[in-house]
Amino acid sequence: MRRGPARVRTACITVLGSGFAPVASGTWGSLVSVGIFLLLWWGTAELGAPRGALESLLVLGVALASWLSVAWGSWAVERFRSRDPKPFVLDEFAGQWMSLLVLPIALHADWWSVGCVVGGQFVLFRILDVIKPPPARQAERLRDGWGILTDDLVAGLYANLVGQCVWRLTPAAAWLGVELAG
Repeated sequence: MRRGPARVRTACITVLGSGFAPVASGTWGSLVSVGIFLLLWWGTAELGAPRGALESLLVLGVALASWLSVAWGSWAVERFRSRDPKPFVLDEFAGQWMSLLVLPIALHADWWSVGCVVGGQFVLFRILDVIKPPPARQAERLRDGWGILTDDLVAGLYANLVGQCVWRLTPAAAWLGVELAG
């Protein structure tokens, strides 16, 4: 294989190199994905785009990260000589963005509000990704990219469901001064 395509694949699956962090590579991959989400939220708000534009970008990001994780999973397993390579954090990207889908935070909310919601979702996703409640642990047994990816998607889905309850059904949003979308 030529070096160029291998470098592109490596940059993608390590989410711009964050997967090479010496400790907690999944956490670093999630942090980068949260940073990219915050840039998209800010850009969407600055452009005056509708909230659906941000959600569309999130869905597209989850779909693309998922597709690349599956497509390049076998290559990554071989390259890093591991069934679930630590530098491979594109799956964390997909799972973290899954946890952020359709949250009720307003585009015109202040940074404090957005930080509370996104920070809460980051923590929820990381906890659930480590705990791996069923069927996440079982999903890891799938082959190559599917096994690398699906446990993170399940953790992201669980984090999203918990987050929806916290931000919509409890007084947490009001306590923190979060401005919710209508």
